[in-house]
Amino acid sequence: MPADWLVLLSAAALAFAVLCYIVLDGTDLGVGMLFVCNPQPEHRHVMAFSILPIWDGNETWLVLGGGGLLALFPVAYGLLLPALYLPLVLMFLALVVRAVALEYRDRAETPRRQRLFDLALFAGSLLASLSQGSVLGTLVQGVPQLNGHYRGQGWEGLSPFALYCGLALAVGYLWLGACWVYWRSEGDLHQRARGQALWFGAATVLLLAGVLIWTLLQDLRYVQRLARPEVAGSLAASGLLLTALFVLSFRARRHYLPLFVALGLFVLAYSALILALYPLIVPPQLTLTAAASPPASQGFMLAGFAVLVPFTLAYSTYGFWIFRGKIRPRR
Repeated sequence: MPADWLVLLSAAALAFAVLCYIVLDGTDLGVGMLFVCNPQPEHRHVMAFSILPIWDGNETWLVLGGGGLLALFPVAYGLLLPALYLPLVLMFLALVVRAVALEYRDRAETPRRQRLFDLALFAGSLLASLSQGSVLGTLVQGVPQLNGHYRGQGWEGLSPFALYCGLALAVGYLWLGACWVYWRSEGDLHQRARGQALWFGAATVLLLAGVLIWTLLQDLRYVQRLARPEVAGSLAASGLLLTALFVLSFRARRHYLPLFVALGLFVLAYSALILALYPLIVPPQLTLTAAASPPASQGFMLAGFAVLVPFTLAYSTYGFWIFRGKIRPRR
């Protein structure tokens, strides 16, 4: 296979793993953050049990994404890691706190201790979401570099743009979490989740508009790539259509539709990001070709992806299928 095709396939595999993590574990993180909006113990019990059987499988995609970046684009990995030490360390610590809180909250001996676990679940989910948004913002604004080597101070993740991206992603995860709870619950929690999904959906769309405008101000090349009529027209039409479908989806009897439409908007925003960055992998200079590993290494990793990705998709799908349906509060 030509080297250029190997690079493109490697980039596609890596982008797919990251997207799967965002839409799957992002939903779980949103449910965790929603604990602060639903103080009733029976509601929190339903929310926790809705993600308890599947959250750990969703994080498999994070491992695939990180390992794939190291093996497929080692130059980009070596450049990004020192720039993202702070948000990445905070994210991993937050994910550990979230995991402990989620697994042990129903083993708490007293209501007070359970509330502490719920607070830890909320804090871990929020910090992980903000950190992931900061990583995204740092990547888009560009990493100081010279000949493939990092030349920054390590604080790029705390820039105003990176922090704004963290806020936007956290609100977006809240939106996905509310749609998930709307799908998996009934009764009062179901109705509360509907209102929360509409509010967080509106906030996410507004914040994404701000991210888009601010992104275009980061680099003139982003404007040139996204302002082409066929690109801008397609993105705008798809965004308006999905927004209208989201509002209308609450009238349907299929309660999973709002979540699926919200995921469609996430995929659309992710596609716009890729279109803005391509062919860069680490702005403002490092391209996919310059960061790629040797063709033999990429071929070996792509063969591994060809085995692992279908298996992981089948495992996740089977888990969702087994634990499908509404969850009722315990009596």
